Amino acid sequence: MKSSLQIYNSILRKKQAFLPLDPRNVRMYVCGMTVYDYCHLGHARVMVVFDLLKRWLRASGYPVTYVRNITDIDDKIIRRAVENGESIRSLTDRFIAAMHEDADALGIERPDHEPRATDYVAEMQEMIQTLMNKRLAYRDNSGDVNFAVRSFPEYGRLSGKSLDELRAGERVGVSDNKNDPLDFVLWKSAKSEEPEDAKWDSDFGVGRPGWHIECSAMSCKLLGNTFDIHGGGADLQFPHHENEIAQSVGATGESFAQYWMHNGFVRVETNNGQSEKMSKSLNNFFTIRDILKVYDAEVVRFFILRAQYRSQLTYSEAHVQDAKSALDRLYTAVGEVQADEKLDWNHDFEARFAEAMNDDMNTPIAVSVLFEMANEVNRTGDSGLAARLKALAQVLGLLGRTAQAFHHAGVGEQVGGIDEAAIQTLIDARTQAKTDRDFAKADAIRQQLLDLGVVLEDKRGGATEWRRA
Repeated sequence: MKSSLQIYNSILRKKQAFLPLDPRNVRMYVCGMTVYDYCHLGHARVMVVFDLLKRWLRASGYPVTYVRNITDIDDKIIRRAVENGESIRSLTDRFIAAMHEDADALGIERPDHEPRATDYVAEMQEMIQTLMNKRLAYRDNSGDVNFAVRSFPEYGRLSGKSLDELRAGERVGVSDNKNDPLDFVLWKSAKSEEPEDAKWDSDFGVGRPGWHIECSAMSCKLLGNTFDIHGGGADLQFPHHENEIAQSVGATGESFAQYWMHNGFVRVETNNGQSEKMSKSLNNFFTIRDILKVYDAEVVRFFILRAQYRSQLTYSEAHVQDAKSALDRLYTAVGEVQADEKLDWNHDFEARFAEAMNDDMNTPIAVSVLFEMANEVNRTGDSGLAARLKALAQVLGLLGRTAQAFHHAGVGEQVGGIDEAAIQTLIDARTQAKTDRDFAKADAIRQQLLDLGVVLEDKRGGATEWRRA
């Protein structure tokens, strides 16, 4: 199946047909994590959204080269390493490993390339020198090298603002040494108090790269000067992505990414039913691993995917519990069947699923198709349809287990203080009570298990299955 995918292109502010530069190799770059702490739910959304895009492109018949970078040098990393009394490499290695653990749990496939910024400093220096040679960058009195924003006429196209409207973003420090407050740093001169592993020699002095130049150098090196898709969270649209365009186009003289995709913000529901931005200062900040202590990872993935990627995603216990119940219904429908090995996109359900996904990855509609299939499976008992349902869900990275494995997921040795053997013993005792027509005892055992967090489901033929509440 070749896709008729429509993508909302942030730089044009509208949906447009996806026409890859080379259908034999769709090239996609996504801004990854700055690794000085554990990943939070906002990071999870970025990883899940673009994992899904890569999966859908491949399901549509396109080979994909997917690059997601790692920022392993910046002010926060240096500060944290100094506070901990450890090397930068030790700190970043530890949190890269933690990031991989979290991503693996969420069913996120590893990118084809995962470049670390510190491995591409030479490429960054080369790009900075090119910009200086073109008089698009200058070295100021402090020794920093800055990009001269007003020398790039198209600056502001992505954010949709004029130069006079734009203000320096959170990571763009305003310095008296700059020619213009909007100018941003490409190379930071070394400070005497900074550790030696935060310094590199260069033709423009000892120092380290700025944040924005990292992605320009790595994407151009790994994907070429012009590639198909550049993605990231909405918070990166300005200044980070705006700056990437300026320095990349300025250096190469060629167009940069053809399609810009940005996923929406994650917010947190408050006690009064409103929502607020997730932040450490508001004490409503959730790391992926803290959430996974409470919820099954596939439930968290499903919670993220139920919202269209550009929309706001509001996190609350009720919303995740609802996602759990919904995913449980899908697993109950597919039971223990194996996924259909080859999807036929001409089938009605498959065609409507593809239509939704091709509409800028409209996952709420795609998921609704899965529930239509589940309802039909429950009505007819059609195992072939169940296999097709499971195969479609696996395009989204869902339903990769059997129903029993999902229902018992995260149980470990105990649920509610008793192990699986004890649960089965109580189920057997309830079955015997029903045989003896002692229904009061059978009901009491059902309630006892429910109080322990175990839900029983009586199946045709007399079998009883259980799942976590």
